[in-house]
Amino acid sequence: MPIVVRPAAAADIEDGFQWYERQRPGLGDEFLAAVRSTFNSISAQPALYPVIYRDTRRALLHRFPYGIFYRVYGDVIVVVACMHARREPRRWRSRT
Repeated sequence: MPIVVRPAAAADIEDGFQWYERQRPGLGDEFLAAVRSTFNSISAQPALYPVIYRDTRRALLHRFPYGIFYRVYGDVIVVVACMHARREPRRWRSRT
């Protein structure tokens, strides 16, 4: 299934990349690779990940404490957020 990343979610990913890149050069690229891998998994099996709020599902990244929050609309997956696991849940819920 195709994935559409909302602008706010794209900004979340960019923020995560920048933060990890400041910690250690190259770590941001590893973060992006984990995001891409998770997108591939979501695209292949969107129902694999649990619904955590209404129709919003969450897929956790490997190695990084982030979750990809998404909804399935027909034959399209819409990513609404990519947030650190310890952030306030209301931040991504307001995007759904």
